[in-house]
Amino acid sequence: MTRLHADPNSEQCPDFASAEFQSSHAPLLSPTSNDAQAAATLCTIWTATNATLKAKWQLQLDAEALELTEQQHLRDEAEAQRLEAQAQLNATTADKDWKKNRIHHIPIPSRPRPKRAAESFLVSDFALRKLDRAQFVELYYWTNKGLADARLNFLTADDDSMVPTAAADSSTSWIAASVARPAAGVIADHLLAPLDFSHAIPHFIALLEQQGWEDSRIVMLANFFSALMLHNYWCSDNALEQRALLAYKEDQHHAWHQAIPLASGAWDISILDEMEISQTFDRLYHSERD
Repeated sequence: MTRLHADPNSEQCPDFASAEFQSSHAPLLSPTSNDAQAAATLCTIWTATNATLKAKWQLQLDAEALELTEQQHLRDEAEAQRLEAQAQLNATTADKDWKKNRIHHIPIPSRPRPKRAAESFLVSDFALRKLDRAQFVELYYWTNKGLADARLNFLTADDDSMVPTAAADSSTSWIAASVARPAAGVIADHLLAPLDFSHAIPHFIALLEQQGWEDSRIVMLANFFSALMLHNYWCSDNALEQRALLAYKEDQHHAWHQAIPLASGAWDISILDEMEISQTFDRLYHSERD
């Protein structure tokens, strides 16, 4: 369709009766049609043509408006997609930053210093980092001796050196040496005294809550420790049975942490495997006899 460049609504019908249009009358003159009638015919033709052009002009305006609306819609859609992509990128970046620098994002309430009885216990930086990464860490760090060692190291340590470590995204980052080193004299779980084990559990569970672990995982571990201490081996007079229970705890707890990020996933560790406990006892029994 030929595009109109001027609005036909602004045009006025010429005066076809004027001398200027006398030459246009000639084709329309006849014995029955004079100059006035010829001028009227020309006026009628012009009016009909102008009406057609007006309709064409309106269709052209409507098409242009529709095109502008569609173009604006495409621009708005593209901008919305850009903003959404930017928001996702910002959220991903913020999440990575939060995970990498979690200590910088922990909220600090506006309150007076807590009383001594309400103070949180001090735990080894090494143990805290292992927990923050959902890795297995020995319960020794939450025994009375482990907590005392952590407090002593906190008060006397003057080593501010940094060591390189691999981050979750395989990049290299630098952390304090105290975070990278396990405590000296740490005791494996299977060698803990039952009394030390029972002292460590409340502190350990409380710290999991402070670290923001999922409630389901905290409940599962709490039930696991409870099931161990309710097992008939726990109160046995046979020290080997107690050791077997703690050895089972260490093996299963370690394997459970390793399974969490795997495709197959972990399991409900609070469901004790009696056959595995029995096999652990047999292994320790034969190990002592050999």
